[in-house]
Amino acid sequence: MPDFEAVANVRDFLETGGDVLVAIGVTTFAMWTLILERFWYFRLVQPERAREALAAWSARGDQSSWNAHQIRRLLISQVQQELDSGLNMVKTLVALCPLLGLLGTVTGMIEVFDVMAISGSGNARAMASGVSKATIPTMAGMVAALSGLVFSVQLERFARDEGQRVADRLIIVHQ
Repeated sequence: MPDFEAVANVRDFLETGGDVLVAIGVTTFAMWTLILERFWYFRLVQPERAREALAAWSARGDQSSWNAHQIRRLLISQVQQELDSGLNMVKTLVALCPLLGLLGTVTGMIEVFDVMAISGSGNARAMASGVSKATIPTMAGMVAALSGLVFSVQLERFARDEGQRVADRLIIVHQ
C-alpha cells in the first residue's frame, strides 16, 4: 500500500503547513502548467510558425520597398508575440509564490501568538503547530519560486533568441 502512504504523507504535510500551503500548491501547479505549455509550444509549434513567416516573406515579390519593410516588421512582431505569450503570467506566478510563503509565515506566527495569549506562557509544545505553519509555507513558497525562476529565465532567453533568429532569416533584398 505505498500509494495510500504517499497520499497520507501529502495530507499530513498540507495539514502541518496550513491552508496557505494549499494556495502555494495551486499556484505552483498553474505555474508549471504554463511552463510546460511554453516548452511544448517552443518544441512543436514554433518551428512551424517560423517556417510560415519565412514562407510568407519569401513569397513576396517586393522585399525592398517601405511597405515590404513594414510587412517584415509585422511578421517578426507576430512571431515574437507568440513566443512571449504566457511568459508574463509565469513571471507573475513565480513572484507570487514567495509572497504566499510570507502570508503563511504571518498566519503561523499569529497562531503562535494566540497560543501564547491563551496559555499565558511560552509553552513550546503548544506553539509547535504555529511554528510549523510559519516555516513550512515559507520553505514551500521559496522552493516553488526558485524552481519556476530557473525555467522562466530559460524560456525568456529562448523566446528572445528565437525571435532574433526569425528576424535574421527574413532577409531584406536591396535593389
